[in-house]
Amino acid sequence: MPRVTAPAMSPHSAAASCHVARSTSGRVASRRWSLVAPPFVRTVGMALLMALLVVLLSGGCREQRPSVVSTKPASEAFTPVPAKLDEPGVRATDFVLTDQSGEAFDSRSLAGKVWVGSVFFANCPGPCFRENQALADILREIDSPDLVVVSLTCDPDNDTPEVLRRYADRFDADLSRWKFLTGDMATIKTIANESFRLPAEVGVHSERGVVFDRQGRLRGGFHLLQADRVDLLKKLVREVLDESNGESTDEPLPATPAADAPSAAPSTSAGADR
Repeated sequence: MPRVTAPAMSPHSAAASCHVARSTSGRVASRRWSLVAPPFVRTVGMALLMALLVVLLSGGCREQRPSVVSTKPASEAFTPVPAKLDEPGVRATDFVLTDQSGEAFDSRSLAGKVWVGSVFFANCPGPCFRENQALADILREIDSPDLVVVSLTCDPDNDTPEVLRRYADRFDADLSRWKFLTGDMATIKTIANESFRLPAEVGVHSERGVVFDRQGRLRGGFHLLQADRVDLLKKLVREVLDESNGESTDEPLPATPAADAPSAAPSTSAGADR
């Protein structure tokens, strides 16, 4: 009687069969688990899986983009601002950027105003919204025409004036008191590092607000995501608003270089609010 011989199986065929067997056994095991596991266990398992996906997909307030290279060493790029300066700092560097209406904004228009500076970007997945919500609350609570907020984007390629205008609408921003500014990233970084004394790279920033007095001098800064720090920032703003327009101006203020001109690194002060 002739012998019937099974055809030889190639390694690829064997691997495919093994894969099918494993897939089939996996589906069977999964089906058995879904039938045997109590509904509570299945619900908890799905919740844990969703939580894991959220953690993996959320990247914090940072975009994976090439950073703008600073011309200064990392240790000298900026000196963190203290919560409150014992003495007013030097005047902020004059600058011209573009606001949410597409108009040129000259920082010299802030003369005689108390203002709060911050850095953000519109596509920030979470912290920036909370940061700007705190600033919106400050403007509503301290309803003074002498208080202005100046928010610099650290993603100017994407944050066009039109984008910033739509972003401002999310906070019902009074655009006479809240300026959302864009422009050249190198200029924005210089302003943030040397005047605001805050870090700024493309899509990377600090969630702090810094206060300037009527003469444009830095007076301190606080974290905007912590309620107790926001209360301290409000207190500082009120104190500076209560100062007369000419207070502490007996001595001449240092000259203010243009935003793109080299300037010395600010002096280090102890007690910075981390």
